[in-house]
Amino acid sequence: MPRSASDHLPFTPGELAEAARAAVAEGAHDIHLHPKDPQGEDTLLAEHVGAAVRAVRAAVPGVPVGVTTGDWVDPSAHRRAELIRSWTVLPDHASVNWHEDGAVLIAETLLDVGVGVEAGLFSGTTGPKRFLAWPGAHRVTRVLAEVTDTDPATALVTARELLEELAGFGGSVLLHGEGAAAWDVARMAVERGLDTRIGLEDTLVLPGGDPAVSNADLVRIVAGYPSR
Repeated sequence: MPRSASDHLPFTPGELAEAARAAVAEGAHDIHLHPKDPQGEDTLLAEHVGAAVRAVRAAVPGVPVGVTTGDWVDPSAHRRAELIRSWTVLPDHASVNWHEDGAVLIAETLLDVGVGVEAGLFSGTTGPKRFLAWPGAHRVTRVLAEVTDTDPATALVTARELLEELAGFGGSVLLHGEGAAAWDVARMAVERGLDTRIGLEDTLVLPGGDPAVSNADLVRIVAGYPSR
């Protein structure tokens, strides 16, 4: 997400660290971040991944830190795998979007270097089927079940269908949504006793429509949802 999307997006290692500290203070138990290069673009270069991960770990010791490996960083899975192998500071986990070409290569590379895998399974894609067919599915840290349906009128149905697709997976599932449906999906996850995620990557507005000014504001709201 470009900085132009919101004045409140954290980009530099220092900004990411402060955002993580504030989010954890409001109840976050895990951090997902996108290391940036000096131009503000997502990157997998070792120096930038290392700087971001080190800064966040110093701010929130003991809290797991994960990064993205999405194909928008580099469309070549082989180049992304090479970059991952060059990392000198390892995050605790990294997300791999299973509908993207080369997902297995990226996942196996992460596991080889000692980084946990979050399997990103998007609704409306072949990702869930491809993931469940992978012999290494049991090795992932968890599944990120991502509801890409942003229509609040239909997103919860889409979420249920996605979870049904994953019924054969026996591991941990984190359910989350995006855009106008992010809040409804987060509430559904909490009510079902599932992990969830919320941040400025997922939505830039509060439930009432006001602009969100920090990740911590979003976390505070979800942390207040009643669980089952």
